[in-house]
Order: sequence, then C-alpha cells, then structure tokens
Amino acid sequence: MNVIKKILILEDEKPNSDRIQRLMLKIRPDIEILDVLPSVKKTVDWFSKNQSPDLMLMDIQLADGVSFDVFSLADVKCPVIFTTAYDEYAVKAFKYNSIDYLLKPVEKDELEAAIIKFETSIHRSYQQSPLIEELLSQMRPKEYRTRFFLPYRDSYRKINMEDIAFFYSHMNICQANLFSGEQIVVPQTLETLEQELEPKNFFRVNRQYIVHVNSIEKVHNFFNGKLKLKIKNQQEEDIIVSRTKAPLFKTWLDY
Repeated sequence: MNVIKKILILEDEKPNSDRIQRLMLKIRPDIEILDVLPSVKKTVDWFSKNQSPDLMLMDIQLADGVSFDVFSLADVKCPVIFTTAYDEYAVKAFKYNSIDYLLKPVEKDELEAAIIKFETSIHRSYQQSPLIEELLSQMRPKEYRTRFFLPYRDSYRKINMEDIAFFYSHMNICQANLFSGEQIVVPQTLETLEQELEPKNFFRVNRQYIVHVNSIEKVHNFFNGKLKLKIKNQQEEDIIVSRTKAPLFKTWLDY
C-alpha cells in the first residue's frame, strides 16, 4: 500500500484551497501540505526546485491559464486529482482516461475515496503518457468555427457565427436561425456543431437547440427544475433548458 504523506495543491481561489486543506487534515491529520500554488508559472518553478509529492490536487483553471500546461512544462510523476466546477466534457474525458477528478465544492467523502484509490493502486510512474496526451488534446484551447461557407442558389454564401442566434434540429435537418430572422439549413448535426462552436458563445440547452449567448433576452424558471428562454426577435414558442442542463447553463451564462 502506497501511503500518501505529502501533497501539493494547485488552486487560485483561496476559499477553495482553504477548504481542501481543512478536508485533507481531517482525512489524514499527519499529512504534509507542501505548498498551495495559484498559477502554472509557480507550479513549474516549484517542480524545478523540489521533489515530486505523493499526490497533487490540481484545479483546471489557474490564475494564468489551464493547469494542463504544467504537464508539458514540468516533470510530473505523481498521481493527480483534478477539480472542476462544471465542465461536463472534462468529466467525460477524465472518466474515459481513468484520471480521477472531483467536482467543486469538494466533499470530504469523495476526497477520501480518491486518496484511498491511489493508496491501494499498484505503484506506477505518472509521467506523461498517451492517456495524458489524449486528455490534453481534448481539453486544451482549440480553434473553433468562425463561419459557414454554404451553397446559395447558383453561388455561395458566407455566414459569420456572430450572426447566428441559435441552431435548431428537427427530423435530422439542422438549421441556423440568424438574428435577422432568416433560417438557413446547414449540413452539420447538432452533435458535430457542439464540438465546433466556441463554448463561450454557444450552449446546447436540449436535444434540439444550441443557443448563442447574445440571443438570450430573458430567462424564466420553469416547472421541474427546467428553465424557459425568451429569444430576441423570436416569435415562436420559447426554448426550454432541460433539467439536467439548467445548472450548467446558469453557470455558463454567469461566467
């Protein structure tokens, strides 16, 4: 059994780092918290001067960027528990790659279970591996679609993403609804668009709709934990945010 004695915490928000420290000391009173680091730069500098800890708790978003960059800039050989506030795609990637994660706010029972998991696992080196590389490729910032170039009558037409209020799919036909009110069929599915669109600007609220942040005029509470959206210049019925998507949607709209 690999008993964890020394940990390193990467977290740029003091309330979160304080909480993790309190929980760790409750779970393992004799554990040594080597440091609490708020940025990629300070973490890389720390690894250049210190031996690797037994475990690292790593927030995804640090003060100067995403914590995944630490792997390409420092020699990380310890197990890592990532923490994330809401990113469902990150969660899916962690599950797929067998890299542990905790959703914020971190709970004592979940943190203790994660620690025990590493203590009882077969010892192995946590250098960058194909799994880590795959995770980094999924989560690092990438270029997103900025426009469509579509056949239009006997020529072509360029549609910029900022002109699109929302996407709607019905009977396997996907259309872009422009802020002008015009509707244009696009060849992509909503699943494909979900990967191509800038997540700061677009959110998939249910199985049929992806909305642009600037298209949202009002948000109302709806029954059973759902939300109802009033879309600008949209005369049809309001768009419903599913119950499972509602918490993520509110976080997205508030960021």
